Amino acid sequence: MITSVIAIVLVLGGLIFFHELGHFTVARMFGMGVKAFSLGFGPKLAGFTSGKTDYKLAAIPLGGYVALAGEQGEEETDFADEELFSNRPAWQRLCVVAAGPFFNFLLAFIIYWFLAMAQGQAIILPLVGGVMPDSPAAMAGFQKDDMITSIETESIKSWSQMVDAIRAAEGKSLTIGVDRSGEQLTLHVTPEVQTHKNIFGESVTVPMVGINQSGQVRFEPVEGIGLQTALVHTWNMSQVVIKGFVSIIERLIPVEMVGGPIMLAQMVSKSAQSGVYDLLGMMAVISINLAIINLLPIPVLDGGHILFFTLEIVFRRPLNEKWKAMSMRMGLLVLLLLMGLAIFNDVRRLLS
Repeated sequence: MITSVIAIVLVLGGLIFFHELGHFTVARMFGMGVKAFSLGFGPKLAGFTSGKTDYKLAAIPLGGYVALAGEQGEEETDFADEELFSNRPAWQRLCVVAAGPFFNFLLAFIIYWFLAMAQGQAIILPLVGGVMPDSPAAMAGFQKDDMITSIETESIKSWSQMVDAIRAAEGKSLTIGVDRSGEQLTLHVTPEVQTHKNIFGESVTVPMVGINQSGQVRFEPVEGIGLQTALVHTWNMSQVVIKGFVSIIERLIPVEMVGGPIMLAQMVSKSAQSGVYDLLGMMAVISINLAIINLLPIPVLDGGHILFFTLEIVFRRPLNEKWKAMSMRMGLLVLLLLMGLAIFNDVRRLLS
């Protein structure tokens, strides 16, 4: 229990810190004044002041913020005019806002890089975890714990490679090499074309033989220093997260699946129980989710501000303040509704 609580605090605190560090770093690079760097909201629990910046840990751990001088166009007595956020070109303000989500992508990349060097490349073994009744695999004689070694003339090293080979056959009969407790067997199976729903709720038609993976993983050393592996992991996971959001909008994934802070804490806690590597992997996934959520073009989120500054660059003049204020209120309402939905789903799952 204590381990889970510590993991939740470290993971969520680390994600918030890194996100706000992005805003802070780029603002200071441009010479903008920073009034406060806060982890959490509300009353100050601890902190210190360095220069003109108040660094603090606040009581409500539901986020954080970097307060920039002149951010709301207000007058500042402690900062020079050239340090004010509102006096800077729109492209600089856009960079400061975009730096938060960018740093979350960067954090995920760094974690995947570390995991690639520490563990190596994870390969799911082509080991049969179960055989579906009355499936082509059952009729062909497949058994649990069979290790698939080849399909036709192709040597098989991973589960994904096996899936690709079966799908490429497009329903044709296949000769499959199997290692069963050291005994080498040859089985013949004809995949059955079936329609099923993927994790995004989409109907997908694929040839299937009717076996489940065991989930056993082998780690292989990565080539070079692992940068390409980390970049590919970050890119692929970003695509999965984006597709998930699109599927929710298209109602392919029910809104009941949307989770909030309780579900997030449960995921972190479960990962912590599996070890530090699983915990870091979960942290990377959450970091990518946080980056993409913040890039949504909803006013009050970073994506909404990026939209405002982009329009200001295009039209070469500031946007109407009345229109911005109205859109910010609408954005806040949308955000509160989404948060309410997520928390409602969390509570409903706990009660059920």
